[in-house]
Amino acid sequence: QVQLVESGGGLVQAGGSLRLSCVASGIIVSINGMGWYRQAPGKQRELVAKITSGGSRNYADSVLGRFTISRDNAKNTVYLQMDSLKPEDTAVYYCTSYDVGGVYWGKGTLVTVSS
Repeated sequence: QVQLVESGGGLVQAGGSLRLSCVASGIIVSINGMGWYRQAPGKQRELVAKITSGGSRNYADSVLGRFTISRDNAKNTVYLQMDSLKPEDTAVYYCTSYDVGGVYWGKGTLVTVSS
């Protein structure tokens, strides 16, 4: 059974930083593609960042240069380092994993950025 458990969300002032973690079980983060999505109130879920099994990274234009996705294979964990946060980054952030078996989602962690 695949489980993705996010943590690290919270309330932060604009310009601050947060690091989100996603602990995976039932899959291996170094083999699967891993990513972070977010969904703001009243908006569609959107891709924030992803990392492939080969280590290639892609970012949404809105977070490029501010967010960094990484993984710790020994801990089977994926991270999203978020710097220079803006109020428009406020959203529920979801960890996702994908392989030939399908796409898996965590339950999300709320990030609120105050102005």
